[in-house]
Parts: sequence; structure tokens; C-alpha cells
Amino acid sequence: MRAPRDGDFARWRELYQQYADFYEEPQADESTALVWSWIQDPQHEVGCLLVEDRDGLVAGLAHYRPFARPLDASTGCFLDDLFVHPAQRGTGAVDALLSELRTTAQDKGWGIVRWITAEDNHRARAKYDQYATRTRWVTYEMATY
Repeated sequence: MRAPRDGDFARWRELYQQYADFYEEPQADESTALVWSWIQDPQHEVGCLLVEDRDGLVAGLAHYRPFARPLDASTGCFLDDLFVHPAQRGTGAVDALLSELRTTAQDKGWGIVRWITAEDNHRARAKYDQYATRTRWVTYEMATY
């Protein structure tokens, strides 16, 4: 487990593109470059964790950020993106990412880690059920353009 380094861009981009492809979300080069710039900026709210395989190749990523919880008067952590290369699934890479994210949240005083996934993402949901409780909340999105 580690934070990204300057030389990680190509591998990170490869994994991030596979993640976007899974969710059928097109990624323009400019958008990908912007996300990478956020990750590289210590002042930006988006954080990133990378997990390496036994050979030192980046095998997975997690993007996260804090969010205010006014009703609870606290701060939580939102896990935006979690992806492990298909060849590395079942190796403990997801466990390592989720465990490190829990530790990061604890260290920062964030009371919860929250995320969403697709209803039909059954393999991921089986793993998530080992770490978290599915909530009763329904997600909505309102377009602004």
C-alpha cells in the first residue's frame, strides 16, 4: 500500500480507464489528466491509495475524499472509486485497500467510510458485505446542465 508517485501515471491511467470502461463512462484525456492533478495536489480534497502486487506493479486503486455530515456534526470519508486489475482479484488487494482506507479515515478522525456501487456489481458487493453494512438510502442524481 502506498500513495501515488509521479512515475505511476501510466499504470494508474490504465487501471482508471478499465474502471471507467466497466461503468461505461467515457474518459477524455483532459478529464483523466485533471483527476491525476487532483491526486498529485496535497491541497486537493481527493486522496488516492495504490496497492502493488508481489512484483511491485500497481494492481489497484482507491480514490477517496472527506465530506461533512451536518446532521451528525462530523466528517466522513467517501470512497469514490475502487478498482483492482482483474488478474489481481482474489489476491487480497481489495482487502488491503479497504483496510488502509479504514486506517486513513481513523487517523483523520472521519467517523465513517461510505460508498456506492452498481446494483448488479455482485462480485464487488459480496466483498463489500464483508466490510460494511448496506444502507437503506436510495441515491438520486440531478443534472445541472
